[in-house]
Amino acid sequence: MTTTRQRRQPDFAPAPSSRISSADREILDNIQRRVLWLAARMVHHANNVRPNPDGTKVGGHQASSASMVTVMTALYFHFLRPGDRVSVKPHASPVYHAIQYLLGRLPRRYLTELRAFGGLQAYPSRTKDPDTPDFSTGSVGLGAVAPAFAALAARYSADHFGVPNSRRFVALVGDAELDEGNVWEAVLDPALDGLEQLLWIVDLNRQSLDRVVPGIRAAHLKRLFAESGWQVLEAKYGRQLQAHFDRPGGEALRRRIDEMSNEEYQALIRLPGAEMRPRLIADDPAIARAIDDLSDTELPAMIANLGGHDLEELLSVLAQADREPRRPTIIFAYTIKGWGLPIAGHPLNHSMLLSDEQIAELHGQFGLPADDPWAAFDPDSPPGKACAAAAARLYPPDEHHSDQPPLAIPATISVPTGGTSSTQESFGRFLSRLADLEGLRERVVTTRPMCRSRRIWGAGSINPASTRPPKNPTSRAPKCIGSYAGNAARPDATSNSASPR
Repeated sequence: MTTTRQRRQPDFAPAPSSRISSADREILDNIQRRVLWLAARMVHHANNVRPNPDGTKVGGHQASSASMVTVMTALYFHFLRPGDRVSVKPHASPVYHAIQYLLGRLPRRYLTELRAFGGLQAYPSRTKDPDTPDFSTGSVGLGAVAPAFAALAARYSADHFGVPNSRRFVALVGDAELDEGNVWEAVLDPALDGLEQLLWIVDLNRQSLDRVVPGIRAAHLKRLFAESGWQVLEAKYGRQLQAHFDRPGGEALRRRIDEMSNEEYQALIRLPGAEMRPRLIADDPAIARAIDDLSDTELPAMIANLGGHDLEELLSVLAQADREPRRPTIIFAYTIKGWGLPIAGHPLNHSMLLSDEQIAELHGQFGLPADDPWAAFDPDSPPGKACAAAAARLYPPDEHHSDQPPLAIPATISVPTGGTSSTQESFGRFLSRLADLEGLRERVVTTRPMCRSRRIWGAGSINPASTRPPKNPTSRAPKCIGSYAGNAARPDATSNSASPR
């Protein structure tokens, strides 16, 4: 006999509009450039300005941060809603801190304390960073998987306790991070089926620590996610480049860029326009016609106009992701490692640091006060008002308020003992005692693999079938949920089987 129940649908607010005015686009562009500057300057200060008597390497990732600037600006200053949770790519932590500073949630003094004792951590840390990221992501692969199972927990709470289910869970993932085995264990887990609150955004800059990632790799990844039931989207080309694809000869231009290797593209975008033009055209008159309206000065920026750095294109793809029901979404955002910096596209820029001269030149380009490298926006300026509005939207005063009544939890719980037992069996007995407590037993969900084994947990300590709405409401066994529990983790599942795989 089986039981089923209609799963509670997420209480989604309307998706944000993908259309923005030219004035708002200019504001977002000003914000992203200030974020880029602050992120690069934090790493520079940690390595070249802050006293370092013993010369110990401090490190940092200016190029890896730069490739995420546009994506994170679009998220925090337009797309995200209150309650949404984001895991930040580890090497993009300076971008996260720069954004939190502009939102008024990080004191200015921490900008000079990146990778210092008591300062900002090398990678996002919930326990050590003062601006409290949603997820700790220093361990490669964890940042992708943690939001997935957080989304699963949110769905479980909505299905079983009526908790509002409006938040979305976003993972910002480096393309090389998809090499991690735990990522694919999660993608293939049937417990994640139908998680429309889950969004992964891949920073497809096609450069890792020691190589330029082959283009065929991206196509392979997209196919794997599509075959796993995910909605697969991409932000590949920016609006300026798309406009040139629509010109006479544009199809030849698109084909030329699509078919060139990542190594050739990375080298091409580093050339001045006069040298880039003949290499790009490659004796094809159709390509020459497609770009004949561009000067040598304008050409490099147009060829580097990828979707992951085009705010309008990104916002359009994000809105499309939000409209998809009943399955997770992954967006492949094509970016340039080191975007906006002198080291953009350099094959060895993973841990490359800008020189004093390069930082000084950037300072001038971004129009910052000569005596204040850490300047935020004037509160009365359009970008300053946009930052204040984003902070008020994302972090309302009652953000952590809950309408759920507090649980009555006893100070002590007696556990029967006798003779010799293992720690696991003792824990199983403890779970059994928790199951005697009204209001608490419904919220005890184990994530232990192979949790049906009574010899591991102790007799009667686990009831794997009760992850669904129980046939017997008085069932007093904790529930088993997780990768090895299969469909037993889903309240609308129709099978009683929860055998380990």
